[in-house]
Amino acid sequence: MAHPRLLTIGISAVLTAAVLSGMASHASAQVAIPANRNAIQQNELQMLQNRLQRQQFQQEQQFYREQDRQVVPKPRPDVPVVKPSCQSQVIGNTISRVCR
Repeated sequence: MAHPRLLTIGISAVLTAAVLSGMASHASAQVAIPANRNAIQQNELQMLQNRLQRQQFQQEQQFYREQDRQVVPKPRPDVPVVKPSCQSQVIGNTISRVCR
């Protein structure tokens, strides 16, 4: 899989070329571009940029999730368990065990 940054640069270049070629074809077709058309083009450009940013974010998150899946969890260390110590006590005729 291509790195998300390279993919982003490629998408940005394609979008920029598409917007610029669209502007050039409109400029050659019409000499006077109304002010509201420029506002529409700006809105369209902003929408494309927002969409691109969302796609970039999603691709980066997917890339990070794939990296996280590849990390093998370390095995738990073998820690010795302390067993209680029991002692026998003799009191008279009785033997009892005292464990701590």
